[in-house]
Amino acid sequence: MSFREDFLWGGATAANQCEGGYNEGGRGLANVDVVPLGKDRFPIITGQMKHLDFDDKHFYPAKEAIDMYHRFKEDIKLFGEMGFKTYRLSIAWSRIFPKGDEAEPNEEGLQFYEDIFNECHKYGIEPLVTITHFDCPMHLIKEYGGWKNRKLVGFYEKLVRVLFTRYKGLVRYWLTFNEINMILHAPFMGAGLVFEEGEDQDSAKYTAAHHELIASALATKIAHEIDPENMVGCMMAGAAYYPYSCRPTDVWEALEAQREEYYLIDVQVRGEYPNYFKKQLERKGIKLPILTGDEEILKAHTVDFVSFSYYSTRVSVSAENDEVEFTGGNIFDSAKNPYLESSEWGWQIDPLGFRITLNNLYDRYQKPLFVVENGLGAVDTPDENGYVVDDYRIDYMASHIAAMKDAVEIDGVDLLGYTSWGCIDLVSAGTGEMKKRYGFIYVDRNNEGNGTLKRTPKKSFNWYKQVIASNGENLEMPAE
Repeated sequence: MSFREDFLWGGATAANQCEGGYNEGGRGLANVDVVPLGKDRFPIITGQMKHLDFDDKHFYPAKEAIDMYHRFKEDIKLFGEMGFKTYRLSIAWSRIFPKGDEAEPNEEGLQFYEDIFNECHKYGIEPLVTITHFDCPMHLIKEYGGWKNRKLVGFYEKLVRVLFTRYKGLVRYWLTFNEINMILHAPFMGAGLVFEEGEDQDSAKYTAAHHELIASALATKIAHEIDPENMVGCMMAGAAYYPYSCRPTDVWEALEAQREEYYLIDVQVRGEYPNYFKKQLERKGIKLPILTGDEEILKAHTVDFVSFSYYSTRVSVSAENDEVEFTGGNIFDSAKNPYLESSEWGWQIDPLGFRITLNNLYDRYQKPLFVVENGLGAVDTPDENGYVVDDYRIDYMASHIAAMKDAVEIDGVDLLGYTSWGCIDLVSAGTGEMKKRYGFIYVDRNNEGNGTLKRTPKKSFNWYKQVIASNGENLEMPAE
């Protein structure tokens, strides 16, 4: 059995990394807008440095991004040329409710996304919509403290009710929160959290996560009530953890690291907190703000499918191993794997790890999976016409799609679709750079925000077009 006939091939973006137009169409300010390029980016996204507005000391790449706000018709036409079956995009919450707590939504923002969805359908592209891809209106952070405050559940509930009602018939596939486990690693970006001196940061993160889990379950409930055809998924930053060695303490470290990433998805899929997590809270002396009825909400409204991002595997090491070299990877620390090559940003390239991750998730949850992010961030060098020969990207993606095919054909994983990350060049969430490119389409813009924003298909554009046309059977390098 190869990929299903209705397999959803496509690409993925996030509003804050591609739209721009941060102050147009009635849009309000959001956490993702004020995260700058440079050395302060990481302290800000982790909530260690309070930064809730623009200043003149930093460059803020999300303000303009790649200006998809004004160019979405051109971009979706290119996606249509590649033969996309689906396009994963996200809603900027502050376009719909600029402050987040208004009584009525912003019509201009609602119409903007309706126009995008109609443009997708013009080319036979099914929208796959992430309701919250790290966006949190800044007013909700300043006034309520972000997702630490239970009131955000109600504001989110109002948001999703508006979305499901307005876009009924236009959107069928929904994701509630992007990489929900990123709350634990980048809490300002993931949940609008800023920590005060002496605050119990673990307690704040787990409280915010509980509120997002309740919000996700309520969104699933409302989606199914408004349109039984709706399919609602969860989404995690996914990757298998390897032990650094067969030393039992290394194996245990890997197990514990994997569980920390799984616990949120355990709740969204199984409807209850796992025992290992409850015991962890006991040891830390943390009590979750579980209200009467919360457990019933979580149990009754589990997700329809599990989606995830995959870029690389991670390696866990115990304190007994010293002098271990570490490497980068999607904000997560990892010991360097001596058996793998690395990208220019230190991310370990591991196609078999992709197959392992698919199997781990399917064995654990027995729900359909959807790969909604995968790709290679690399420096591209265009010729005088803006054309990029990106054989390295084709090699990476071909090897990963082949591994994904093995997971389906040989291992029996139930897979709905695959959307490559950053199908058009966009701003990196982790670093804020433009030079870290993932796309099949080159965008003329540099790290400092200079460039014409002209779109030019790369060599990988035609390669992915043939992959889609063959339903994943033809992964060969295209002729020049």
